[in-house]
Amino acid sequence: MESSGVASHAPGKREQIKTSVGAVAGQRRRKLAVTLGKERRDAVVRGKRIRRADTNDDSEFMELAEAAVDDENAYKQLEEEVSQAVQNLKLALSTSGKGAATKKLEALRKLRQLLSFNSAPPIHVAVASGAVPILVDCLAFGSSEEQLLEAAWCLTNIASGELDQTRAVLPAVPLLIAHLGERSAVHVAEQCAWAAGNIAGEGEDMREILLSQGALLSLSRLIFSAVPSVARTSCWAMSNLIKGPSARAATELMSIKGIPECLVQHLIKGDEALVAEVAWILVYVTVLSDSCTAVLIHAGVLPPLFQWLASSEQTTVLTPILRTLGNIVSGENAKTDAVILAGHNVSGGLCGALLRCLKAPHRNLQKEGAWVVSNIAAGSMEHKRMLFTSNLLDRLVHLLKAAAFDVKKEAAYALGNLCVTPKQAGTEPHPILEHLSSLVARGCVKEFVNLVRLPDAEASRLGIQFIELVMRSLPNGQGPKLVEIEDGIAALETLQFHENEELRNMATVLLDGYFGDDYGLEEEYGSKVVDGNAGGNDVSDYPSWRRKGTVGV
Repeated sequence: MESSGVASHAPGKREQIKTSVGAVAGQRRRKLAVTLGKERRDAVVRGKRIRRADTNDDSEFMELAEAAVDDENAYKQLEEEVSQAVQNLKLALSTSGKGAATKKLEALRKLRQLLSFNSAPPIHVAVASGAVPILVDCLAFGSSEEQLLEAAWCLTNIASGELDQTRAVLPAVPLLIAHLGERSAVHVAEQCAWAAGNIAGEGEDMREILLSQGALLSLSRLIFSAVPSVARTSCWAMSNLIKGPSARAATELMSIKGIPECLVQHLIKGDEALVAEVAWILVYVTVLSDSCTAVLIHAGVLPPLFQWLASSEQTTVLTPILRTLGNIVSGENAKTDAVILAGHNVSGGLCGALLRCLKAPHRNLQKEGAWVVSNIAAGSMEHKRMLFTSNLLDRLVHLLKAAAFDVKKEAAYALGNLCVTPKQAGTEPHPILEHLSSLVARGCVKEFVNLVRLPDAEASRLGIQFIELVMRSLPNGQGPKLVEIEDGIAALETLQFHENEELRNMATVLLDGYFGDDYGLEEEYGSKVVDGNAGGNDVSDYPSWRRKGTVGV
């Protein structure tokens, strides 16, 4: 399952030979379901979403379903109720005559309630009991709106489960897509879109099945809906459908007449819930297609993004907006210029809006904000100068020193990119001495030395690159001395026998080049004693600072 936001706890296949083994497997499955239910109460699950019961639902199973979140025995009872509900539905479908339709709808509703009151319902029982073929039959054309809604709702929640459970819903795909059409009731179409979104959230194979059966065009129609909940659901489902890795679906979506302008209007007029879903579409479009990114910019997507970036307090809104902007500025400098220009419409401009995120109490926002800055810092000299003279610099240094590891690493990328010139064809970036000296004066050498010691290879590489830059660039041999004072020699020595060959070679070259046998002799005996070329090794083969990169979910 993709992007579930929670750990996947598949209990494995039941052993059918021994009853005792089967009983243990069932008990383990229930324990895992209870644990998963507890996790999902506090987790924001993007990839798949269960539709919970309506507030006006009055079911005899509500207390049981809620108790099952924490109680294994209650969960076992819930499993039994689901199995019985499926049998009752089969019986209701086989009867005819007066009241048959009512009985069928009541049986369908009871199954739906059992699958929607709990945050981790026993979907496996519904599938094993044969619910899916019956639910597919309930989607037949000519069925009542109530029956279509209840059946689609059940299928939605079944599709929110593990891979095998989602696969079980595939026979319903043609009818689910058909009910997205203009002739369907709005609430039925919305529920079918939700089911399609859960199927698409399972992975690339599922997305291809949906796309091959025309889901994209049908879903795109719902994006234009003036009903907020329908627009939200369809945008969420669409974001799952175009995730990639192929850009085909995203490109096809953006080629549909009116879609770019519709997305912009949702950003301008929608509430935060709708804006969050639209922004995830933008994340995938901007990471997959430069040409579609240009279309969005032309349609006016940047100003409303900045309005939300400067005003929203919701991480669910700010996270996809930061990722979208980060993807855009990871491209050509002209797109970064467009982002900077759009930022002039909010107080403090681009830097002010990003500083707000870097100062947020949420680690994820700090990380995403620093990633955006690192991409801008990998741009032109004008971009680097703008960041260096802004109030972002102090905050980035603070994050480098005091933030959690993942935030610290992004801050290190941003600061490192500020210290080298843009790479020209056939040449390596050169140090920007003013920027580098400022960071050295702020105590950054120690922090980059600390990165060298970390078990994360990417962080170690960052530390080595900055240390090399300091030793090569500072005048009068100050660099090696500063690195030595901050215990950089010992940090580099820890990498001489590292399993990563690149790190091992980088550390060895620096130690041999700057701290060889004759290191310190000049200071003690004078320059005539030491070959003046010591420390002049060519280190141009080192990987350059991370250039602009893009991020998807």
